[in-house]
Amino acid sequence: MKRVIVDFQKLNDEILELLVSKYPYGYSSSDIIRFKNAAGEWVDCAEVRTEDTIYLVKVSKRLENAMSDYEDDHDPDEDDYADNEDIEEDEDDNQAYY
Repeated sequence: MKRVIVDFQKLNDEILELLVSKYPYGYSSSDIIRFKNAAGEWVDCAEVRTEDTIYLVKVSKRLENAMSDYEDDHDPDEDDYADNEDIEEDEDDNQAYY
């Protein structure tokens, strides 16, 4: 199995979707893998897997924001009635009909 360390700036939609699916409410400290890199610096990562690859995604505030933004943009349950042109409002009772 291939192992890949991914920085936030190099995330593609596939890896971002895996992260959002695995951690829909965010990740906690127990989800973090911590290790020293070749330069002797501590690196914190969240792990996601595909059939052939283990991805360690470097954790940062920007990663959390990207996950949140991705989830907001790809939420199939989100109803946005403000842009719905099929809404008719009955002037007599001020109710909207779809």
